[in-house]
Parts: sequence; C-alpha cells; structure tokens
Amino acid sequence: MTSPVTTPAAGEPLVVRTRLVDPTLGQSLLDLLPAESPLTWLRRGEGLVGWGVAARVRTSGPTRFRDADKWWAETTARATVHDEAMEPGTGLVAFGSFAFADDPGDSVLVVPRVVVGHRGGRSWVTTVGDDVPLPTPVAPPAPPRDLVFSDGARNGEEWMTVVADAVGRISEGTLEKVVLARDLLAVASAPVDVRWPLRRLAEDYSMCWTFHVDGLFGATPEMLVRRERGLVTSRVLAGTIRRTGDDERDLALAATLARSSKDLEEHEYAVRSVADALEPHCSSMNVPEAPFVLHLPNVMHLATDVNGVVHDAATVSSLQLAEALHPSAAVGGTPTPDAVALIGEIEGMPRGRYAGPVGWMDASGDGEWGIALRSGEVDGATVRLFAGCGIVADSDPEAELAESQAKFVPVRDALGTD
Repeated sequence: MTSPVTTPAAGEPLVVRTRLVDPTLGQSLLDLLPAESPLTWLRRGEGLVGWGVAARVRTSGPTRFRDADKWWAETTARATVHDEAMEPGTGLVAFGSFAFADDPGDSVLVVPRVVVGHRGGRSWVTTVGDDVPLPTPVAPPAPPRDLVFSDGARNGEEWMTVVADAVGRISEGTLEKVVLARDLLAVASAPVDVRWPLRRLAEDYSMCWTFHVDGLFGATPEMLVRRERGLVTSRVLAGTIRRTGDDERDLALAATLARSSKDLEEHEYAVRSVADALEPHCSSMNVPEAPFVLHLPNVMHLATDVNGVVHDAATVSSLQLAEALHPSAAVGGTPTPDAVALIGEIEGMPRGRYAGPVGWMDASGDGEWGIALRSGEVDGATVRLFAGCGIVADSDPEAELAESQAKFVPVRDALGTD
C-alpha cells in the first residue's frame, strides 16, 4: 500500500536548483542542520545533509520498494532541474529508510527542501522551490538530559533463551544461520535532539556512514549497495569480535577472528547471498576469495567488498538493487526465507526499519544504501537502541549476549555527555 504525501500538491512539478558554493561551507555539514526534519548521510566528513520536506511518500508491505521506486520515477520525470555540479548526489535527491520485513512497518522516501553536499573538495547546495534561503550555521544541539536505560522487548536472560532455541533449530538442520536482534530503551526528561548523537557518531565512527531519516539514526559500517555511474559495490560484514583497547591484544584478536571457523562460515554465507543477489543485475563481478578485518573503535569485523558493473544503468536504480539484496544473510540468515520466518517466530521484537536499507538516491538512479545497523530510533524523549548477532550451530548464548552489548555501545555512548 502506498500513501503519497507531497508538497507541493501531488502532480505539481518540482523546480530544483543545484549551485556550487564555497567548499568551506560543506566542511562542517552537521553545523548547518536545523532541529526540524534533519536528514543525514555522512562518512569521513563527506556526504549529504538536508532538511525540510518538498515531497514525501510512505510505503509498506511486500511492494514497499517497488512502490517507492515508481513514485520516485514519476517525481523525477516531472521535475525541472538546473544542476551546475552534475555529480552523484546533485540535482533532485531523496533520502530513504525501509522496513526490515514485509509486515509490519512503514518505509519512507523524502525529498528535502534543502540539500548541502560535500565531496572531493567540492560543495554544493540544492534547493527545491522558490525563495529558499542559503544555509548558514545554526545553534548547536543540547545533550539529552537524565537518561534512564531499561530492557526492551526481552531482558538478557530471555534473549539468551531465544539464542539457545535458534541454535537448537540450526543443529536440527532446519537452517544454517539466523540473525537475532534485541533492543534497549533510553528515556530522557525532555525530547531528544537527534543532532546530538549524530555529531558524536560522525566524530567517533568516521569510517562508518552516519545517517538519519525520519527518526532512525546510527553509524553503519555496512554498505548494502552503492551505484555510481554504472559501478556497483556492496560491503559485507559478518563475524565480529570485541576490542579490548590494547592495540597489541587487539591485533592478536584480529588474527584469531581471521582464522575462526565459526566466523568464516558465517561470513561466507553472507558473501554468497550478496553475490547471488547481484549476479542477475551485474557483469564483471569481483568476489574476493578471503575477507579482510575491518577495525572499528569498539569491535572488529570480517569484511568483503563485492564489486560489479550493472547491466543497464538506465533501468536498474540503486533502490532496485537494494531491494534485490535485502535481506542479505548478514541481517537475515541462511537460507534467508527460512531465517526471516524464524526471526518473526522467536525474536519477539518488532524491528521496524532496523536492519533495513537506509540512504539516498538521485534522479539518475545513483545512490548509496547502507544497512541500518548500530542504530536507534528517536520518538520524543525515548530512544530505542538496536543490536543484532549472527547465530550459527556453535554459537554460545552468553558470548552472543556480550557481542550484542558491544554493538549497543556506539549509540549508547553517543547519547551521553562525556
């Protein structure tokens, strides 16, 4: 079901202008974000921020991607675009966030009134409509006050029981892997300004993609798919070990992770699912034989970058590629249909848009879609934090609980003031 909500009125064309600006304007993108309707996609100081709503569509159910992609094609076809920059991410741009499962959960695609981008030493501003003022730095956000944390849908003991149940199903041969998630609640004494954790995540996890769309925010290390001028890239993460803070010890742990049969097996499932999903759309596929170890401030992951060239860039958008890839084994399991069914049966937590695609797309179909991991969802004074772990036959419930707690750390720390 699709329920478009647009401004200006549905059917009226959008007038879009992109102009190049002084590069210094884009060097501190988060300093430009107002508190109302901020949108963010940043990595290592580059990317896009936006605000305001020029047009928006909400979709749901099994056709949520196709409905949004159709709406986007219709919207771009009606738009009048003046683009000085002609780069991926200039001209008409939409930010999006999609539900993990077919049901329940809404998905959203938003065209901001203002977008500011910075990439490769160039900065630009895109505006939709007339009389839109150029951006200027705004007052910084205040930190959340009086945060109180509590269990979400399940406490630790209950979640370990669910993990043990999943291990039993895997041992019976029902499936090979399932990704189980849990949530944590944080309640403040006043509504939370999402710009506060966004700034901290962008600073502390600069190698990740810091995002915010319609209340869902985080810093994901996993690029579901990037399409740029016909080139397609997907970064697969599966297999995790917690860092100790001791560099020498962490190097030894990284070597252990790279040799771990349990983690290599989990990673192989995830890479295979991505390669199989991209193959119908791409040629010249490059799938590395072995993963590398990605070092983040709190954890290390086994990682593989899968690359290809899309067959027909004019007909296959980045959002269509994201639909083809979602859910991968990295966030669902293997076989994926069986794993997703088991998640719905035993996880006991509505995921909403957690672990779904999040990112942006331009009128050409180029774009970047990450997986909404290491994330939280703001609703007034409440923030719901998420973490998930890949469960295979030899998973230990206590170790998986510890891994989930490590994955809460980025967002939990970003909400603090220290």
